[in-house]
Amino acid sequence: MCLAIPARVESVNGSMAKVDFGGTVQEVNISLVDAEPGDYVVVHAGFAIQVMDEKDALETLDLWRELLEHESVSIT
Repeated sequence: MCLAIPARVESVNGSMAKVDFGGTVQEVNISLVDAEPGDYVVVHAGFAIQVMDEKDALETLDLWRELLEHESVSIT
């Protein structure tokens, strides 16, 4: 299964950006999108693959939080 998660762009340095996944900040490659600080991007496997609307991004992050609070993830 593949997951793509929204994140807010905090800063950009060339093709790399620091993004915030709702409390966790990581560097991702943004060479596939035209993103700047304040934008929300969809991140998959270390690459921003799409710029997304802030409202949709925040709703998705809320759903992730809710899921993680109420479900345990197990790999079998």
